[in-house]
Amino acid sequence: MEIEIKSLRKSYQDAHRELNVICDLNAGFVSGQSVAIVGRSGVGKSTLLHLLGGLDIATAGQILYDGEDICALRGDALSDFRGAKIGFIFQFHHLLPEFSARENVSIPLVIAGWPEKRAVIRADEVLERVCLAERRHHRPGELSGGEQQRVAVARAIVGDPRVVLADEPTGNLDVETGREIQTLLVELNRSQGNTLIVATHSRELAASLDLTLEMVPGGDLMSVE
Repeated sequence: MEIEIKSLRKSYQDAHRELNVICDLNAGFVSGQSVAIVGRSGVGKSTLLHLLGGLDIATAGQILYDGEDICALRGDALSDFRGAKIGFIFQFHHLLPEFSARENVSIPLVIAGWPEKRAVIRADEVLERVCLAERRHHRPGELSGGEQQRVAVARAIVGDPRVVLADEPTGNLDVETGREIQTLLVELNRSQGNTLIVATHSRELAASLDLTLEMVPGGDLMSVE
């Protein structure tokens, strides 16, 4: 899915002043590409991902997915687009502790209207793909940190989204487990052909993706050779 950003702005009101995080961003992402967005903490990487995913509303500008401007969508229309087209992976997995891995992965499908039986079958298929088939009945508290993040990855891709947005997906993991998640994300991007955009401080993760862009103050993205 092609993504085009036009004159994007995002500002917040802080006490008596306006904080401009993204001032006038123009950028594009090629369908099927894997992209790392790097930059110092607080520069706006997470803000950009939230805007791309429709989790936050832009102050001005457009975000076009194959020509459709998600900045113009509201309410159910935005929720439906997000649920059908975008998968999210966060630094902290945000799994529901009272539910099993299978249930955590199948919930987005049930919310989207899938019959429960079909949703469970699909969840099991994806859990097998991320090497967690034998742990599907375990709750998050019974899983290691790496296993929990694999469940989060499975939840993000279970609906076969065209775009996967990952915010520091290895940031809360030890080095070895982080590399496992890194390898998994790259393999899934190549096999599924989705567009993968990752905000990260990890140079190793960034180097494994097709393109690295550095976000600078004001929100501009600069190519990193």
